[in-house]
Amino acid sequence: MTSPTGYDGNWLPADQDPRFDSKPVGELATYRDYLRNYRLTLELKCADLTPEQLATAAVPPSNLSLLGLVRHMAQVEHSWFQRALQGNLDEPRPFSDPDDPDIEFTGAVGTQECVDDAFDQWKRQIARAEDWLHEQSDQSMATELVYNSGGDTTTVRDILVHMVEEYARHCGHADLLRECVDGRTGQ
Repeated sequence: MTSPTGYDGNWLPADQDPRFDSKPVGELATYRDYLRNYRLTLELKCADLTPEQLATAAVPPSNLSLLGLVRHMAQVEHSWFQRALQGNLDEPRPFSDPDDPDIEFTGAVGTQECVDDAFDQWKRQIARAEDWLHEQSDQSMATELVYNSGGDTTTVRDILVHMVEEYARHCGHADLLRECVDGRTGQ
């Protein structure tokens, strides 16, 4: 039986944790490793909960929920990897509604259909991002690009660092949300 506080402060026993330190070599490999581990962390924080628990906004007055975070990260993955890095500006954005800028959170309802859609969208966006990353190299990290219709510029490196930052921030939220939902803690 698992303890609500995890395994010696860890989320899973060490031999069952899919996250790892692969000792990446090179800049791109490092970004990919961090993204992989943070994506897995968010998925683990959502594991073994009912749709209702996943949709619980556990820290009032905030509308943050674990399911909302998954929907939000699908939107973030799409925005940065599809729109900014690949210029797919006309492609519909997941979980977007001009009348509700927080639809990724306000639309996160406790149904299996909503959960399945959120995880399908998120994993699809991750797969698309990974396909693009697979074609990159350490040399392409310094590539400067225009990342929005306003003409702002940045580098591939900056966007990938931002993605790591975005996941780190929201995995911290996920830690607190999960603890509020069922008391389970761990790294």
